[in-house]
Amino acid sequence: MKNLFLANIIFFSITLDASVSIDIEISSQRLFLKENGLIIRSFPISSSAFGEGQAENSLKTPYGKHKIKTKIGTNVAKNDFFISREHIPQSATIIHEPIDSKDDFITSRIMWLGGEEEGFNKGSSVDSFKRYIYIHGTHEEGLIGQKASHGCIRMLNQDVIELFELVSEDTAVNIL
Repeated sequence: MKNLFLANIIFFSITLDASVSIDIEISSQRLFLKENGLIIRSFPISSSAFGEGQAENSLKTPYGKHKIKTKIGTNVAKNDFFISREHIPQSATIIHEPIDSKDDFITSRIMWLGGEEEGFNKGSSVDSFKRYIYIHGTHEEGLIGQKASHGCIRMLNQDVIELFELVSEDTAVNIL
């Protein structure tokens, strides 16, 4: 019994000290959650249908080093949506087929990204935070795995809820 208790304390301590980060690979449409550089989870995503780029109003997904600046949606029901980052206590209808609807609902959780590279994705007209670049859930789950967003990183609702619980504000996010 004494050894089991000691093992639990050691594991807990290692977990608290672990370095968690996210790599988003545009070419494979995957998000990789890493702990101490090792992949511990992999999720399909959708980046921008308009391609990659830094410019304001381009609807493109920005490259480079970011951090999660703000997490929004703790305890929000799965599939509920947000308007201007405000929770609307109403469930979105999830589209499981690969259909691009006229709506672009943000659902379940939001992790708002801030760029870390001055002049590239931070500051002036390239600022990812001011461009409202998020990792978030979507009602268009049938499009996950292909480029379909308006600049953000979309995830399946269950996946974004899981990721939200595993990361904290200031988690490093690298979009490659």
